Amino acid sequence: MSDRTVRTRNDQGPASVGAFQVRGRFLTALALRIESSIADEGFYAQLDEQLNRTPQFFAGAPMVLNLSHAPGFREADALGALVGNLRQRDFRVFGVENAADMDEALLGSLGLIPVETGRDAPLPREPRPGRPAPAAAQPAPQAEAPAPLRNKVIHSPVRSGQMIVAEQGDLTVIGSVASGAELVAAGNIHVYGPLRGRAMAGCHGDETAHIFCQSLNAELVAIAGLYKTNELLEDAARQRCTHIYLEDEKLRMEVIA
Repeated sequence: MSDRTVRTRNDQGPASVGAFQVRGRFLTALALRIESSIADEGFYAQLDEQLNRTPQFFAGAPMVLNLSHAPGFREADALGALVGNLRQRDFRVFGVENAADMDEALLGSLGLIPVETGRDAPLPREPRPGRPAPAAAQPAPQAEAPAPLRNKVIHSPVRSGQMIVAEQGDLTVIGSVASGAELVAAGNIHVYGPLRGRAMAGCHGDETAHIFCQSLNAELVAIAGLYKTNELLEDAARQRCTHIYLEDEKLRMEVIA
């Protein structure tokens, strides 16, 4: 029996399958803002104390260094020592914020990349073969109203291991949020039920975001990157209907009922 390629009448030849796909991905990363001018024994003692208090929060989480308040760490020796000590503690440091004027060769030698704050633009779309490229977009009129926020409403309980993301607006859950579940929203978070998992509002840096829940027993609550873990929740707010907001760069908890 001879080796032959069998084709039907409609076959035009073997299909071309791409070796990869480029897709957007929402990534939750910790930002460690350095407030000290030097990383001395006191700095690492505070860091180790935080690690011992909330080890589950840092386990396996990607981390970005924010050097906006610590320009001294832009020097090669200081930055290298800091990154080395953090990685010895299993911090997965991969990038640096506020690094527009830093030497990219230095960052690359430490396995770091500059990370822009805010939201990135979507990837450009390649025109398909045989089709003309789309015309360049015309600038929008100045008087054009902004696009409405895309709020997300979940009509069922959020189970352990689930991650619900609202990248452009508020997130509302009509039900409970189990331990091990995660809510992330650009705007506010509303939970009409017990909140036992993680809730992170204002994920793009919106400090005016709020968190509301009918019964607070969360593993973690955060607004614009500032957070409290379960061990640090106010006792008066536990198992109560609670409003969480930022004031003077501190998380406040107000019992509603």
